[in-house]
Amino acid sequence: MSTRTTFVAAAVLAVGIAAAGAFTGWGFLHGREATRVVSVKGLAERDVQADLALWPLRFTATGDSLDAVQQKIRADGVAVREFLEANGIGTGEIQVQGLEVTDLFAQLYRSGPVENRFIVAQTLLVRSPEVERVFDAGQKVGDLVDRGVVISSEGMPGGTAPIFLFTRLNDLKPAMIAEATANARAAAEQFAHDSGSTLAGIQSANQGLFQILPRDQVPGAMEERQIEKTLRVVSTVEYRLTD
Repeated sequence: MSTRTTFVAAAVLAVGIAAAGAFTGWGFLHGREATRVVSVKGLAERDVQADLALWPLRFTATGDSLDAVQQKIRADGVAVREFLEANGIGTGEIQVQGLEVTDLFAQLYRSGPVENRFIVAQTLLVRSPEVERVFDAGQKVGDLVDRGVVISSEGMPGGTAPIFLFTRLNDLKPAMIAEATANARAAAEQFAHDSGSTLAGIQSANQGLFQILPRDQVPGAMEERQIEKTLRVVSTVEYRLTD
């Protein structure tokens, strides 16, 4: 009786192990199928032109007489405005920034003799959608130097050259994302075709960051110094594959 019971128990155990093995194998196979994905990237680019120019023009005057230095900075301001207007930049596009006055005698930690007691600095900011005009004027800034205007870049990390911005990126984002996604899908479909598989849907997607690059990417080229730019976005998409 005990032998028969042992035999039956062993048979039941064997069947259970076999069934468990079958289900385990099914789950492993389908689990692998569920994780079969292809990761692809889609690129979209647009060549655009800057639509806003910003040009900070900082000029300085020095001397031992504050009245004389102030007169010089006022005369320089008139010269700068005349220069800008002569190059097609209207008065409405010129903003006066704060006037800076430095008395070197008032500095606690100065060392050595002081040649000029007062330093007065004035900045005029050009803000204009006429980027070509501002660019052309920026090439002629030597005319101001010829008139005795001292152009200074002190305290201005970007220098005194004009910078050119593209402000309508949000207008182009939807179309560029759609194009990048379409290019990613085309790459995934080609991969699926080559591997004898079929795309079964998106597993995950990453839009990627938009970049504004100089159109002419030469060494040392700075995007904000160029009018012509290239917008770029790279989207990463994972597609599920089925046989």
